Amino acid sequence: MPKHLILCDCSGTQNLDKEALSQATGLPCSKVHSALCTTQIEQAATALEGEDAIICCAQEHRFFDALAEELGRPSPAYLDLRDRAGWTTDQASTLPKMSALVAEALLEIPTSKTVDVHSEGLCLILGAPDVAFAAAEKLQDTLAVTVLLEQPIDPPMTRAYDVISGHLRRAQGALGQFAVTIDQLQQLDVAGRNWTWDAPRDGGQSICDIILDLRGDRPLFPAPEKREGYVRADPKSPTALADAILSASQLIGTFEKPLYVRSEPLLCAHSRAGQTGCTRCLDVCPTGAISPDGDHVSIDPMICAGCGSCASLCPSGAITYDAPPTDAQMRRIQTLAKAYLDAGGTSPRLLVVDAYGREMIELTARHGRGLPADVIPLSVDALNSFGHAEALAALTAGFAEVNVLLSPKAERDTQDHEIALAAAIAGDHLRLLEPADPDQLSEQLFAPAKGCAAVETPQRPMGTRRQITRQAAKALMPDADMLPLPEGAPYGAVLVASDKCTLCLSCVSLCPSGALGDNPDLPQLRFQEDACLQCGLCANVCPENAISYEPRLNLTSAALSQVVLHEEEPFACVECGTPFGVKSTIDKITEKLAGKHSMFANPDAARMIQMCDDCRVNAQFHQQNNPFAGADRPRVRTTEDYLSKRKDH
Repeated sequence: MPKHLILCDCSGTQNLDKEALSQATGLPCSKVHSALCTTQIEQAATALEGEDAIICCAQEHRFFDALAEELGRPSPAYLDLRDRAGWTTDQASTLPKMSALVAEALLEIPTSKTVDVHSEGLCLILGAPDVAFAAAEKLQDTLAVTVLLEQPIDPPMTRAYDVISGHLRRAQGALGQFAVTIDQLQQLDVAGRNWTWDAPRDGGQSICDIILDLRGDRPLFPAPEKREGYVRADPKSPTALADAILSASQLIGTFEKPLYVRSEPLLCAHSRAGQTGCTRCLDVCPTGAISPDGDHVSIDPMICAGCGSCASLCPSGAITYDAPPTDAQMRRIQTLAKAYLDAGGTSPRLLVVDAYGREMIELTARHGRGLPADVIPLSVDALNSFGHAEALAALTAGFAEVNVLLSPKAERDTQDHEIALAAAIAGDHLRLLEPADPDQLSEQLFAPAKGCAAVETPQRPMGTRRQITRQAAKALMPDADMLPLPEGAPYGAVLVASDKCTLCLSCVSLCPSGALGDNPDLPQLRFQEDACLQCGLCANVCPENAISYEPRLNLTSAALSQVVLHEEEPFACVECGTPFGVKSTIDKITEKLAGKHSMFANPDAARMIQMCDDCRVNAQFHQQNNPFAGADRPRVRTTEDYLSKRKDH
């Protein structure tokens, strides 16, 4: 059964054309109601009897969920046409945009993977005695509270919560699994009439589910607002204290923790043979969830806050965003563009927003000019998961412009990097928006466009983010062969100084992507540019400092095949003629050692330098004073030897 759109014009405040919308989307539509959430409740109840109803109003979802539950029906799907399309001062038709939003709502997006986190309510409170004890009094009936004091004092005579003294040296973990290490730890002996502190000891370890930090000092963790289970407040603000105590009291029970990213350690270019290469994810992670783990990195899913920066910056695809997966995000982008164009729209503009941006859209729709008819909002949970590959895919799909609405929680450096990289490939089709208020957002979007034209023939690039970037670049820049990229781009060439390279091939053995290779038959260093991650490993390991990089995107077919970066004439074995080694290297070694080193003082020994492995071993075995030869083996004694010895005696 097809989906069924339930329409409501919100007391006549927006224009909805039932017939046109049904024809554009191919879905049956209800009549246009005016007050489904108030005076037309009976009609809403009738609409909910349908199995596949889509309520085209997201504001009153709680009301419709409650109504569906009362009727014994499953909750319907929701689609916000009003704030994103209906409430606008733009006189142009909003039908193409509404069609695009409907098409996106029909996509089946995989649900995010989650893991259960259990919190039993073990709460550690840090802070000055008066503040910490007051918080403990309020939480004692809800949580199992322990107060940590910096200095031992006479505590309140209560067993409703525990009191310890010491210096918190280290705290690790997140909600449900914090581990703390305390020095100068002292515990109360509450057995007698007068409570006393025991002797201090270092290295005390314990676990807890929640940490309530009321010290007003430096936070225990980077990006403290993103560390689940860590609640922090300014002790001088009564409002902040009250909010923190309330938040802590709710952190008991079982919670679903989303698994935001997926990792493939074998693709990681972090390190090889003790040499460090790519550190992009380590440098950008705000929570410290990523740490080195041998040749690759390890991600703690309990600490990861899902900002998405690591996935956007990862050059190899070892880390990908998984909530939702990258391919689902690409399908959303392509569906929005295709449906808009199929409905008769031209040159759409994409507006990428997170929760902060969604609120801005709601405010400008209700109190301002709303969004222009050609601006299609794409809502994502993590703004930084929308990187250069997604932006290029949007432009290739038919969007004339991509706007990213920055939010206070987004990592600005990541967005700057990704937009600059996409702009270097696609030109002036992208911009970051940072409006101070909803009215300014409308002004920026209603301002005359830059004259950017959409691609003539929309395409849908597929594959990994690297493959999508290359396909999109070829579609957007069909006449370009080489595009220069900004420093730090994950695409580019390896440059080798021929006068320094000795063809030791250390770089080949450590290249994580196989971009560098050798030739088993000739002394050659070969390179496939399309596979190069610009990770830095080959330059770091090169003993001659002969390697440098050129950030660029090579769109020619040469980037897909191996080219020779450096080659030399092989040296032929003076004994058997088999090519081995590099002629220049063998000549240098001969020049430095022959007749000048004690081991190669005579001509026969010096000649071994110019032999292949097999001939060298053979020559050493047969030479005078063979180093492999031992003393003559003793003659085997026989029975005759023993008998002759008896006769002699």
